[in-house]
Amino acid sequence: MKIIAIGDSALMDGFALLGIQIHADESAQQINAMLTELARSNERALVFIQQDLMRADIPLLQQLRMLGGSILVCEIPSLSAAADYQPAVKALIGRVLGTSVLEKKIGE
Repeated sequence: MKIIAIGDSALMDGFALLGIQIHADESAQQINAMLTELARSNERALVFIQQDLMRADIPLLQQLRMLGGSILVCEIPSLSAAADYQPAVKALIGRVLGTSVLEKKIGE
């Protein structure tokens, strides 16, 4: 299984230290081409991608998120926005189960 991280070079430094394959400061077209090749190879992969790139116009990324399959895509915050990061799943949980679920502390 491949583990890949995509984002700004400053954020990718930490992933590189862990030995993870990185793609730093790439354009939407380069990312789409890389994901296309990954999908064609039928390999299992875990792809960490910076939050702002998740919202970029990357056609195959949107398709992978909708279809699922052997490529799992996980959103990570940029270094500059880490303190204010709100994962998309938090809003979904709030809509489905109510926001009070997200406010409870462990051990209550």
